[in-house]
Amino acid sequence: MSRTIFVLFALLAQTALFGQTDPWWKHAVIYEIYPRSFQDSNGDGMGDLNGITQRLDYLKDLGVDAIWIAPIYPSPQIDFGYDISDYQDIDKQYGTLADFDHLLAEANKRNIRIVMDAVMNHTSDKHPWFIESASSRTNPKSDWYIWHDGKGPGKPPNNWLSTFGHSAWQFTPARDQYYYHYFYIQQPDLNWRNPAVEKGMFDMLRFWLDRGVAGFRLDAVPTLFEDPSLQNEEVLGGTNKFGDPNEMTTLQENLPEVHGVIKRMRSMVNTFPGNRVLIGETYLPNVEELDKWYGGAKHDELQLPMDMQVGFEPKLDPKEFRQRINDAETKINGNQPLFVFDNHDNPRIDARYGDGVHDKAINKMLATILFTTRSTALMYYGDEIEMPTTEPTSKDQVKDPIGITGWPKEKGRDGERTPMQWNTSVSAGFSTNPHTWLPVAPDYKRVNVEVESKQPDSVFNWYKNLIALRRNNPALHDGTMKMLDIGNEQVLAWTRTAPTGEVVVVACSFSPTPQVVSLESALGAGKTAAILAVNGTQATSVSLKAISLSPYGSIIAQLK
Repeated sequence: MSRTIFVLFALLAQTALFGQTDPWWKHAVIYEIYPRSFQDSNGDGMGDLNGITQRLDYLKDLGVDAIWIAPIYPSPQIDFGYDISDYQDIDKQYGTLADFDHLLAEANKRNIRIVMDAVMNHTSDKHPWFIESASSRTNPKSDWYIWHDGKGPGKPPNNWLSTFGHSAWQFTPARDQYYYHYFYIQQPDLNWRNPAVEKGMFDMLRFWLDRGVAGFRLDAVPTLFEDPSLQNEEVLGGTNKFGDPNEMTTLQENLPEVHGVIKRMRSMVNTFPGNRVLIGETYLPNVEELDKWYGGAKHDELQLPMDMQVGFEPKLDPKEFRQRINDAETKINGNQPLFVFDNHDNPRIDARYGDGVHDKAINKMLATILFTTRSTALMYYGDEIEMPTTEPTSKDQVKDPIGITGWPKEKGRDGERTPMQWNTSVSAGFSTNPHTWLPVAPDYKRVNVEVESKQPDSVFNWYKNLIALRRNNPALHDGTMKMLDIGNEQVLAWTRTAPTGEVVVVACSFSPTPQVVSLESALGAGKTAAILAVNGTQATSVSLKAISLSPYGSIIAQLK
């Protein structure tokens, strides 16, 4: 059987098995894997593709529908794979193309789809395209990147800054010009105004689609274009964590031309069978901008731009969560929300929302929001066991170049990238090697899959139960959503109503003190509900007149 026929058969078989007329991604739980840190299969202290394959049964048992794998392409690893030197191969530290094909085949057997990370904004400075472009102004690829003359000796074209610190311009003597890099010096930005660049990148996407991937998460996609006027960015005053002036970035990201690229990309991806998906890394200022990334009412751009408005709200404020979830219900033209609470670029949930006392309850409460609202759910490896943020304590421990550049104000992203904690053995079962690429968190004897799977009240079992409820309960799977008790400043509550009329009530406390909420006025006097899942009490049913919630507690109940 040819690869193309096999891929088509596997994707169509998955769709038939799920029994869905909706596209698979609408109801999916997507699990991000940082490949360096998930599972080491060969004892070198670093995760790899065969390690992911070894853990597919775990992911299936958890209830995962798709895994998004951070970049695994050949790379000098300046930014741990986000600086790509070859888009159509596998970095040897992770394995081979044959290992990838084996992972894909084994995932298909378990009805788990693979989503690749597509880094579209920039390449490595070691990519053949850039080596050619940097060699001279007359090279055929001379305009594949953003090159400009400086304002004079030692003076870059403007004041634009890299998001990773200092000037966004780097001088190259061979061309006597500067190239632009929104990220590291070693990550030169591609010139997306050159049609040859678009063709080259789209050909790369086709390569992986032909192999059978279910779609792509598009890295830093709002930064594809820069303002060609090269005007200076507005300076805001003060300095940032790198010691640079605080500046606006309106000339460097989210320019309107990017939407034309995304429309053409969506059109191309739609020619492949199996409802392939485009997911966007879209840090955006408001829901109006988010809607543009769907293509608005035309639905012709990304299927799933990440909604960072909810899961990266800076504090636990039920009013803000209510408003932002409502925005996703009412202001994105009926498109499908994608809520995200964690990823490889931000401190984990404990560091952003924990209070040191109720961290377990807070984690469960946020998981309740993620899995029972009407959204596709994106989680990060280790969330299900409440893995902690483990920041380095001295500069000599830092691996992430952001931390090296910005220490001590910026400690980098190592803290959220530590090895997955599987059990109590050496290196938490991540590796047989005691010297892993990042140290295992010191709490691994207590916080790991093996231990938590045996604890009924663990975060792990809460995640597993929520994911199963989401899959099997008609209201949580397909239901509409309506906020309740919208003036409540301590509790967030809503209903999910199935197409056949069943109603599930969800209530989440944002308070460190016990709360009682009444939902009778919205749902009917005298009604009770059978508890489906509860964090904080052992009752089997609840009266809507007085729902008791423990500190940061949550409850899911089916209306009788």
